[in-house]
Amino acid sequence: MADNHGGDGETESKTLAFDRKSGFCESTSIFYSKREPMALPPNQFLDVTSFISSQPHRGKTAFVDAVTGRRLSFSELWLGVKRVADCLYALGVRKGNVVIILSPNSILFPIVSLSVMSLGAIITTANPINTSDEISKQIADSLPVLAFTTCQLVSKLTAASNSNFPVVLMDENYVPSQTQEERVKIVGRLETMMETEPSESRVKQRVDQDDTAALLYSSGTTGTSKGVMLTHSNLIALVQVYRARFGFEQRTVCTIPMCHVFGFGSFATGLIALGWTIVVLPKFEMAQLLSAVEIHRSSYLSLVPPILVAMVNGANEINSKYDLSSLHTVVAGGAPLSRELTEKFVENYRTIKILQGYGLTESTAIAASMFTKEETKRYGASGLLAPNVEAKIVDLDTGRVLGVNQTGELWLRSPTVMKGYFKNEEATASTIDSEGWLKTGDLCYIDSEGFVFVVDRLKELIKCNGYQVAPAELEALLLAHPEIADAAVIPIPDLKAGQYPMAYVVRKAACNLSESEIMGFVAKQVSPYKRIRKVTFLASIPKNPSGKILRRELIKLTTSKL
Repeated sequence: MADNHGGDGETESKTLAFDRKSGFCESTSIFYSKREPMALPPNQFLDVTSFISSQPHRGKTAFVDAVTGRRLSFSELWLGVKRVADCLYALGVRKGNVVIILSPNSILFPIVSLSVMSLGAIITTANPINTSDEISKQIADSLPVLAFTTCQLVSKLTAASNSNFPVVLMDENYVPSQTQEERVKIVGRLETMMETEPSESRVKQRVDQDDTAALLYSSGTTGTSKGVMLTHSNLIALVQVYRARFGFEQRTVCTIPMCHVFGFGSFATGLIALGWTIVVLPKFEMAQLLSAVEIHRSSYLSLVPPILVAMVNGANEINSKYDLSSLHTVVAGGAPLSRELTEKFVENYRTIKILQGYGLTESTAIAASMFTKEETKRYGASGLLAPNVEAKIVDLDTGRVLGVNQTGELWLRSPTVMKGYFKNEEATASTIDSEGWLKTGDLCYIDSEGFVFVVDRLKELIKCNGYQVAPAELEALLLAHPEIADAAVIPIPDLKAGQYPMAYVVRKAACNLSESEIMGFVAKQVSPYKRIRKVTFLASIPKNPSGKILRRELIKLTTSKL
């Protein structure tokens, strides 16, 4: 008999027998997690910040700045969170308000996030490499009442926001220019807030676990960027998955962007609860990363596949130059990792195991993962279903639910599945069904041992360096060019980045637009990872009768030429 393994179906799974080896139940056609079920707090009125701060551990140092050496102890972290929350309340931030953070990785990033969420307000993270236009769209959609940013990024925020937008600066010494003074209203400095004595006058608003805590922007299963509403309950469940997966009081180096669900879930929430020491790099730089592992004796690293590729390619030099003997585990996520790359990495770094994982922003990062060295031997797999996760494999053509070793779309139900897309009921309804199943848009199968294998992406997203690129967004840009009649964007495989966007373009009659002109036109308007790397000209774009681009045909055409 099954124990409590499910999300919404946990009571049902108690009374159903399922195959202990695969986790599959014949009578429901559901795969149940083989992991020990995790306990979730019964108190409905609980915010994620209070939950994390109440977790017992013996950790002393919470964060270390890899560049300056500045340290934050756990007591300083929680005092900082309390003080910043008081200052935000004094500035008028209330439950349900959105606060945006535009910042590179920093030891102060988690303080901002945890302070905002403790008030019942909502943190939305913007990627510092995004353009002002992209940030502007996020601001227009989420309507934040306040922004946290750094002096280097103020200009991006001023270009993206309305005049007099209230801003808290995350660095000490900054004097804005006159034009910036006109566009933003500097209402505080984070360091000053962290030193302000707590006020006793704040009335604490009651936060429900089902309230939205974070608004992370993702392209979802299709289309342009949408705000994914993650609740306090989602993030609490994620902390409990981390508790099941990792040990206490470990050391790690953070180079994954904290604005991304992988980085936010690990370094701004999950690992703090386990008493880990997190050494923070403002951005990825290989020499800095490896030096930080050596100096701080890091035992774990969370990495995306492009960094693993670079480590494989530079293995001889890295092994001779750096002492990585403290490092025993690499946690890989953000994009699928091939069997070949995994084997090459293990061959070059024999004392390090790779724990793969699979998840989406919509599933609060984690849905399947590897926990043990034994599980890492299943090369090409993404691991076993995480605790309390249920899965279905659904046939694309018939909608029939499939069984073991059969390939179809992966559907997930779990305490970590998002509340929905912000202000977008239509997109929510097409992604989460009435029974709470999240349609991932990934073609997968689950084998006889319960391991999840990702075969292909059904969704039209391109995964470049772990970031999501929506073809529809780039196509809209291309169609805005006066000399382009039609366009389609597809992924092109790349060993380092995973995939890059390439464009098929139909030029207007008598136009001689070149490949480099098109690439330059797009590059001016998007983040570096969204830039088009290749252009091919066609007489027409293949489409079905309803006008939908037949991307599979274009992908076949591309791969036949590679």
